[in-house]
Amino acid sequence: MNTENTKAQMRKGILEFCILSLINEKEMYVSDLIDELKKGKLDVVEGTLYPLLTRLKNGEFLSYRWEESTGGPPRKYYQLTEKGKLFLTELENTWNELTSSVNQITKNNNLTSAPENSFEPKN
Repeated sequence: MNTENTKAQMRKGILEFCILSLINEKEMYVSDLIDELKKGKLDVVEGTLYPLLTRLKNGEFLSYRWEESTGGPPRKYYQLTEKGKLFLTELENTWNELTSSVNQITKNNNLTSAPENSFEPKN
C-alpha cells in the first residue's frame, strides 16, 4: 500500500477548510495562500488552488476584488462572503467532531502511544 498516496488524499480532504480558514483571517492573493499553506506543511501548487478557488467562488462562498500591482498584472484578492462564513463554521464544527472521534478511536487502540517495539511478544 502506498502511504504517500493516502497522506496526499488526507491533505486534499482538508484543503478547502484550510483555505477558507486563511481567507477568513484576511483577504488573500493566491501566492499569499500558497505561502501560508506551505508554512503549515501543506504544499499546494497553483494548478490545484485555482480550480478550488473557482469552485468556492461559483458556490458563492468567496468573492474577490482586483487590485493594481506595482510589479506586474493586477492581483485578485479573495474574501469570504456571508455564505462562506457560515460554511466555514459548519466545516469547523465537522472538523472538531471528526478529530475528536479519530482521537478517541486511535487512543482506544493505542495507536498514538504504541511502543517502538510493538511487534515483539509481551512477556
